[in-house]
Amino acid sequence: MKTWIVKYEPAAVSDQLYEGGLALVDEESAIRIRKLKPAIGSLIGRLLPRVMLKEHGVAPKDMAFGVTAARKPYITTPGIDPPLAFNVSHDNGLIAMAFGNGAHGPPSFSLGVDVMKVRIPGRDTLASFIDTMEDQLTNLERRSLSSVPHDEALKLFFWIWTMKEAYTKALGLGLGFDFRRVEYDAASETVRVDGSIPLGWAFHKFTTYLGEDLYQGVVAERVDEEAETKVYSELEPHPWLFSHDAAAFVERCMREL
Repeated sequence: MKTWIVKYEPAAVSDQLYEGGLALVDEESAIRIRKLKPAIGSLIGRLLPRVMLKEHGVAPKDMAFGVTAARKPYITTPGIDPPLAFNVSHDNGLIAMAFGNGAHGPPSFSLGVDVMKVRIPGRDTLASFIDTMEDQLTNLERRSLSSVPHDEALKLFFWIWTMKEAYTKALGLGLGFDFRRVEYDAASETVRVDGSIPLGWAFHKFTTYLGEDLYQGVVAERVDEEAETKVYSELEPHPWLFSHDAAAFVERCMREL
């Protein structure tokens, strides 16, 4: 498994670069992207799997994608062996894509990534923010958040949330999934689903900065149906994590795609 992250400030990507990148995606995607504000993050999210396929020897004209009934994208290009899995997440100025060989849960495979900027939205306090999300937290998670200082609780909340998001995205589940079914126990670095530790999963935590803003992310991947599930700390080395500047990345896309 590898994860690419692309960091951007909207002003750093010129209109010329934006239009050049937009010309590389299919017409339906381009129309949808133009309606979004800011659109550059969504554009990069579409370009990332195309560059990944190019690195795996697929010609741009042969790249094809589909979506599951729950709207999880996957690759439909024939003849890729072993098959490739990918998943994209986007929050504020950061886009992340996890990818690797598809081994479990075809056609979209059991791989998910979620990344979030560590901040309290709007004018909320940390307490009021957590209260709004309370119905998606387990009793243990709420106790954990209330037992640590403010700054630690803020980071802990986003570890809990990105863990839940990454796991459900890996499963390809749509909206409506009860997040209380997934519990992250930070004290023991354990993930439980419906009260039990599932077999065969790896959860990779990572952090990165955009300027002074901290982002936290989790990649969830099904590795082996019988293997012990493990949570990898954000403090461990991340040889699988690669960072790109947005303008340089779009320029690369225009050269290669």
